[in-house]
Amino acid sequence: MSAAEKKHWLVRPETIRWIWRWGIAILALLVVGDAWVHGHPHFSIDGTFAFYAWYGLLTCIAMVLFAKGIGVFLKRDDTYYDE
Repeated sequence: MSAAEKKHWLVRPETIRWIWRWGIAILALLVVGDAWVHGHPHFSIDGTFAFYAWYGLLTCIAMVLFAKGIGVFLKRDDTYYDE
């Protein structure tokens, strides 16, 4: 057996590319499908096209930036527990 055959199928580069491509395709279809689905917005902004897609993306970005910012205050040196 070669080294490539011994790798688990989830860590092979071709499998990772396949998962990314299909994942992006499914997400794109869900966003495009929003054109045919009639929502019942409670506010004016949540009635915009692909609201949940861009709102989720912006929220995710905000959470990552917040975590990075709070990490500045909470992080310790890697020698924190050494004597």
